[in-house]
Amino acid sequence: MSQSVPLEVAPSAFAGLMGVSRRDTTPPAGIYARMWGASTHDIAEGVHRPLTATALALQATAGDPLRLLVGIDLALLGDLGGLADSERVLAPVRDALGLTEGRLLVNCSHTHSAPWAATSRSHMPGGELIGPYLDQMGQAILDAGLEAVANLVPATLTWATGRCDLARNRDLPDPEAGADRVVCGYNPLEPADDTLVVGRVTRDSDGGVLATIVNYACHPTTLAWDNKLISPDYIGAMRELVEEHTDGALCLFLHGASGELGPAHQYVGDPAVADQHGRRLGFSALAALAGMLPPGQALGYAGVTESGAPLAVWLPTPFAPSGVLSGETISVPLPLKPMPTVAELEAQSAATDDRPMKERLFRKIQIVSSLGGGDTHPFPAWVWRVGQSLLVAHPNEAYSCFQEDLRSAFPDCTVVVMNTSGAAEVGYLYPPELDGVNIYQVWQTPFSAEALPTLTEHCVAEGRRLFAGDA
Repeated sequence: MSQSVPLEVAPSAFAGLMGVSRRDTTPPAGIYARMWGASTHDIAEGVHRPLTATALALQATAGDPLRLLVGIDLALLGDLGGLADSERVLAPVRDALGLTEGRLLVNCSHTHSAPWAATSRSHMPGGELIGPYLDQMGQAILDAGLEAVANLVPATLTWATGRCDLARNRDLPDPEAGADRVVCGYNPLEPADDTLVVGRVTRDSDGGVLATIVNYACHPTTLAWDNKLISPDYIGAMRELVEEHTDGALCLFLHGASGELGPAHQYVGDPAVADQHGRRLGFSALAALAGMLPPGQALGYAGVTESGAPLAVWLPTPFAPSGVLSGETISVPLPLKPMPTVAELEAQSAATDDRPMKERLFRKIQIVSSLGGGDTHPFPAWVWRVGQSLLVAHPNEAYSCFQEDLRSAFPDCTVVVMNTSGAAEVGYLYPPELDGVNIYQVWQTPFSAEALPTLTEHCVAEGRRLFAGDA
């Protein structure tokens, strides 16, 4: 009890100019949409729920540098490791809005029921529609971004942290093969990070909700090889529920560090299961929103009232949210492990007719081709300070210990972490203790065991630099 108790507890918040907008990005009928090696079909046969691009524009004050945060319903943008497709989409957006690479942050929801938007798949059935779809996606992001900027108004972004147990550990020792093999599915014996971060953007003029943000780490893999519908997976029903209960304010989903996290009930063809998962997450988000104080208010200690017990009274009290908006991208040299050559992988592919194995090899050829040899390869990480919060995003798929370690490093602010952001994803970033384990996230990736600690170290250092001027 000797620790000094703060007499005011304020939420992480940012006060500045904000605007939001959305565009539909549902692909045309007949597009190539095979994300699963086990799928026996290549083309989607319908739409479960529409796909969208949601843009949030942020600016400290008029005339200051603009930043645009966008959530899109794709597993990833372009090829594994390839930049051509992502630049086809994002470069015109940056040019039109006058943004540097570090001030446009696009996060893929990682739904596995969207088209694989990569022109390397153009030779597949329905692949002729991929190029035009990339252009459609770029135009949608641009239109949403332009409208979000046009909608900029004085507003306050306030954060809250909740919990949702939708995400479960998915590193399961094979019940049939034992510890010699770890398969990708629900492991009831291992804990999972259930952290849910929720943001609320309110107009300063009347306190009305402009937008909400839901940041959660759980693979959108409810719908799998038996599903033949385009779908945002659980994210669609979550957005619908949250928007219904916030007077239609747009909900922006940001996919967290979910390397080993997914729903317990997944790999199904029934969209109703995805909707059930979405409502589960949505109600958890609404619970976090319901517990928030009005914008610009903290809890302040108001003294003791003597009753049957001496009662410590805490009451809402005004506070001034931070107006700091800073940060861009840093380049992180991620260590690589030895990989087969492209020629070796192509020979393996030519020697098999197994459809799932050919898909694995096709992906690995893309990865190896993009890295170009060497012991490390540079990857971007977006590190933004938004008031009293830190937004950290990167292209690859980190285990949840990445977000846990970042939150431990910055206990006095809200930390929002995003996998599958920007472009050029190539693989998983796993904890060093898994090195050498026969598990997908280790044998799939080109990264060595030191890659995740390296990314964490660089992001923590940059975050500390952004907060260095605070008392």
